Amino acid sequence: MRILILNGPNLNRLGLRKPEIYGSKTMAQILLEIQRTLPDVHLIYKQSNHEGDLIDWIQEANGENGANGVKGIVLNAGGYSHTSVALRDAVEESEVPVVEVHISDITKREPFRQTSLLTDVCAHSIIGHGTEGYEEAIRWLQGFSV
Repeated sequence: MRILILNGPNLNRLGLRKPEIYGSKTMAQILLEIQRTLPDVHLIYKQSNHEGDLIDWIQEANGENGANGVKGIVLNAGGYSHTSVALRDAVEESEVPVVEVHISDITKREPFRQTSLLTDVCAHSIIGHGTEGYEEAIRWLQGFSV
């Protein structure tokens, strides 16, 4: 199963930025742990601080069985979750299921972070489960595609 993991702005700083909120693991460490636990899953990982890149990658995953056989998208859109109507539109149009991931519990954060524009257009959301949320999202997609 091919899964596309997309991380939005500032998530290239995982392990360094606010470890008390986002943990001390880098994305490379998270991906390595997932590959060890789920060796049959082929992960495609992309990160960008630019909204248009995320939209382009979601659109590229669409089509018959998804581009390159992508069966699902794990999306941590970072701050764009709270602000981007354009990203919401891309997710809503996606032909492959998108699982929204937030490392922190956005419902307990600052008021401007408490609403995600993506939640109601995603197939599933995992909020506040730490970096383990990425693996949980993949496992959900495995069950969804069965």
